[in-house]
Amino acid sequence: MESSGKTLGILGGLGPMSSVYFYEMITSHTLAERDQDHINVLLSSRADTPDRTDFILGRSSDNPLYRMRSEAQKLVGAGADIIAIPCNTAHYFFEGLSESVDVPIINIIRQTAIFCRRASVGRVGLLATEGTVSSGAYTDIFSMAGMDCVVPEADGQRIISDIIYGRIKKGLPVDTDSFSSVVKELTDKGCKKIILGCTELSLLKKSGALDNGLFIDSLEILAYSAIRMCGKTPIGFDETIMSFRV
Repeated sequence: MESSGKTLGILGGLGPMSSVYFYEMITSHTLAERDQDHINVLLSSRADTPDRTDFILGRSSDNPLYRMRSEAQKLVGAGADIIAIPCNTAHYFFEGLSESVDVPIINIIRQTAIFCRRASVGRVGLLATEGTVSSGAYTDIFSMAGMDCVVPEADGQRIISDIIYGRIKKGLPVDTDSFSSVVKELTDKGCKKIILGCTELSLLKKSGALDNGLFIDSLEILAYSAIRMCGKTPIGFDETIMSFRV
C-alpha cells in the first residue's frame, strides 16, 4: 500500500545549505520503517534568488518576491499540498507569496512564536539577519502574543551579520567567542531563551557548537510543524518540541 499524507514543497536555496539541512531534518525526524513511509517532498533551490536582506534594507532594488512567487507556483503545479520556506528573512514577503498560491505556506516565525507562548517563555532574545530584525517580523508577532523579543545592540548585530554572511554562508569557521558575547548581551537583559532566527545559525547548532538548552531553533520548529501538517509522526526532536501541538 502506498504511504498516505500530503506532499511538502520546500521553497529553498535561501541559502542552499539551510535547505539541505531542512530536507535532512524532515527525513531523519519522520517515523518510518520503509521508504514509502516518508513524506513526499518537492524541493526548489533557486540559489540565484536576490538577497532578501539587501532588498529589505534598500541596498538593492532587485525584488526577490518575483522569483519566490514563480518557484512557489511551480511547486504547487508539481503537486505540493503545503509549502515550507527554510529562511526567516524570506517571511518579509509572506503575504505576497501566500496570495500567489492556493495552498498553505507554513510561517516559521508564527510557529516559533506559538511554540514560545505555549512553553511560557516570556522574554526571548533574537539572533537573525539585519533584514529580519529591521522588518520587525519577530518583535511584532511576539508583542501581539504578549511576549518580549529582544534584539542585539548595533555592535552585536554587526557580529551576528558577519557570522551569517561572512562565515557560515562562505563555509568558514565561526568565532564562537564573538557569538557568545552577543548571547551574553541578551541573557544579561533577562532573556531566558535565544531564538536562532536565521536558518544559517541552525547550521551552527547542527555542528555541535551550541550544546545547551538555551537556544530555540526556528528551523527545528518549522521541520516539526511540517512533518505534523503533512500527516506524519515526528520523532527525535527535543522533548519540549515533541510536546508542541501544531
